[in-house]
Amino acid sequence: MKFVLNILWLILSGFWMALGYVLAGVICCVLIVTIPFGIASFRIAGYALWPFGRTTVERHDAGAGSALGNVLWIIFAGWWLALGHIATGVAQCVTIIGIPLGIANFKMIPISLLPLGREIVPTDQPFATR
Repeated sequence: MKFVLNILWLILSGFWMALGYVLAGVICCVLIVTIPFGIASFRIAGYALWPFGRTTVERHDAGAGSALGNVLWIIFAGWWLALGHIATGVAQCVTIIGIPLGIANFKMIPISLLPLGREIVPTDQPFATR
C-alpha cells in the first residue's frame, strides 16, 4: 500500500513540492553562509518525493545553533514551503481519493518550517517512534 500511495503522491504533488525544495536548496547553496539550509532543503526534497514509509524524528544532539537556524529558515524559506503544503493539501482533500495525500501534506508542514535538528528515518526502524 505504501508503494501505491508513494506513486500517487509523486504524480499529484510530490514532484512539484520536491522542485520547490530543490529551488530553495539551490538558492541557499549559492549564498555561502546558508549552505546548511541548502543541505537540509535537499534532504527534505528526497522526503517530499517518497514520504510514505518514512517519518521524521528529533535529533537529541541538536543544540541552540539549529534553533537559531530554524528561525532564520522560517523567515526566508520555510513559510513559502509550508504554504505550498497547505495549498496542495487542501486541494487534495477535496477528493475522496486524495484525502490520504492531503493528510500527508499537512504532516510535512512541521518539517518544512523547522528542518534543522530533525532526521528522516524509515517507519520500520525501532527509533522511528521516539
